[in-house]
Amino acid sequence: MDGSSDGLARLNALPAGEARPAFLRCCGSTRWAEAMVEGRPYADAAALFAAADHAWGQTGGADWLEAFRHHPRIGDRGALQARFAGTRAWSAGEQGGVAAASAEVLDALAEGNRAYEARFGHVFLVCAAGKTAAEMLALLQGRLRNDPETERGVAAQEQARITRLRLGKLVQELSV
Repeated sequence: MDGSSDGLARLNALPAGEARPAFLRCCGSTRWAEAMVEGRPYADAAALFAAADHAWGQTGGADWLEAFRHHPRIGDRGALQARFAGTRAWSAGEQGGVAAASAEVLDALAEGNRAYEARFGHVFLVCAAGKTAAEMLALLQGRLRNDPETERGVAAQEQARITRLRLGKLVQELSV
């Protein structure tokens, strides 16, 4: 988080009506965001991340599904542009490995996303930062073998990783 104490101080000082949507950009669970708003002020980055982990640990299936709905499909540039405008830059950066993907890999990702959503009822969620499109495709294909309960737990762990990254980005943005 680059020690952005200015950004954290600004996050702590935001009125609740502004802090809530800021936290929702990091994780789309209303329950999680509310806990983060109520938990302020955070002394430092470690306290912020610990609170985020704790708040996520207090959520359950419905909260997870709510959070998952706030993510575009891996490789779905159209959704990034239209529906997910609030997190477009973050998602595009996180999914940077898709940009150089071949047409075959992109087609396989699209097909895999459809199969995943049909099987599990939610978007395939992976912390894509630093992963190539081929790596994400392999993860998607492997996770299709999970039973629904196991997969929902795996997706929730991925959401927690994404949330940590996005909290860091949020604090960094606020420090400017």
